[in-house]
Amino acid sequence: MDLFFNPFDNLLCILLGISFTVWFTLLLVFIIVPAIFGVSFGIRRLYMKTLLKVFEWATLRIERGAKEKNHLLYKPYSNAIIAREPTSLEEEIKEIRRSGSNRDLDSASEFEMSDIFYFARRGVESIMDDEVTKRFSAEELESWNLLTRSNYNFHYISLRLTVLWGLGLLIRYGFLLPLRVTLAFTGVGLLVFLTSVIGLLPNGKMKNFLSEKVHLMCYRICVRALTAIITYHDSENKPKNGGICVANHTSPIDVIILASDGCYAMVGQIHGGLMGVIQRAMVKACPHIWFERSEVKDRHLVAKRLSDHVDDKSKLPILIFPEGTCINNTSVMMFKKGSFEIGATVYPVAIKYDPRFGDAFWNSSKFGMVNYLLRMMSSWAIVCSVWYLPPMSREEGEDAVQFANRVKAAIARQGGLVDLLWDGGLKRAKVKDTFKEEQQKLYSKMLVGTQEDRSRS
Repeated sequence: MDLFFNPFDNLLCILLGISFTVWFTLLLVFIIVPAIFGVSFGIRRLYMKTLLKVFEWATLRIERGAKEKNHLLYKPYSNAIIAREPTSLEEEIKEIRRSGSNRDLDSASEFEMSDIFYFARRGVESIMDDEVTKRFSAEELESWNLLTRSNYNFHYISLRLTVLWGLGLLIRYGFLLPLRVTLAFTGVGLLVFLTSVIGLLPNGKMKNFLSEKVHLMCYRICVRALTAIITYHDSENKPKNGGICVANHTSPIDVIILASDGCYAMVGQIHGGLMGVIQRAMVKACPHIWFERSEVKDRHLVAKRLSDHVDDKSKLPILIFPEGTCINNTSVMMFKKGSFEIGATVYPVAIKYDPRFGDAFWNSSKFGMVNYLLRMMSSWAIVCSVWYLPPMSREEGEDAVQFANRVKAAIARQGGLVDLLWDGGLKRAKVKDTFKEEQQKLYSKMLVGTQEDRSRS
């Protein structure tokens, strides 16, 4: 019996050996080596163009099939459901009073019952079309990208589309996912090992040079683990040593996207597990800024360490995401003022993802990190554009909040994002009483102002 199975076992071992050899040779030649030297063969961009043609055909087929069966297709709202004009509280209430009364507005009483309709309408509008909470859920696509999670119309499909979707499922989970997982482990493993080795070298130019090259190489391998196709614009504005790079925040992979084109000093809380191992290895080779859990809430300590870092012009620029949470690639929310109080030069960066190939937004209240990474690695690709904006400094007479809002507005304008004043912390917290009191103060001020005007007259 042993003699009968031995040839088969030997043949199976040979075939497996050949398969692994071919697999890792292709991995080395077409992915790892180009990542080391920062070159690309253009395979990913050709892959992207092919996907676009397939998506266009699939969308047209859905629309034609729905028309034949008299089905209504769901069309997501590209803009808000309710059209709002930028008017003040006082103007809107005066308009309501004008339409509901024939009396002269100047002779009207301090309070009218019709004023209630303004607040009632605002409340209903917020329920129907909340411009805040919808920023914490994935944006809906108008076209279908053969991912069942990306469009409500995927169930109106023909047999050919079903077969195409099944073929895409096989490609994504049978080929792309194993390839990407292998690349991710390779990139992270090399990062931990090589930064630990570099950490043994004495401080100096050679250590800094090797650290930058290792970080770039490993992050580029990790970028290829997501089949990320990134277009960088205005590279002459890339952040320089002694500055702070601030960017809008859509996903944890924002760090990899930016770090694959330049080296940064990371800022964050110290973690345990695998993330802790990576952090301890990275800080040996490069002066990243990690805080203990008890130190994070100490604003003065955080500001002191950030200030000390930017004062040393030999250290890498700090990378910070002032929103403090992930927003769904449609808008930019309030920037925390901490990083704008230091007085360092700020280098704004706008990041905009193309959701047709895969949704990069991390809904942390719905998906854990492992689940999120699995969704990323089983998507078609991650396609995004990065714009380096000209450096900005705090102007005379400008406080930290005004400076943060000016930087945020520039990022939103360049990335084609909606500029919102709301705090991203509303993802998990209730609206602060101060926001409610703000509306009460505006209305009270309007009434008091009317009374003062009458007293003058």
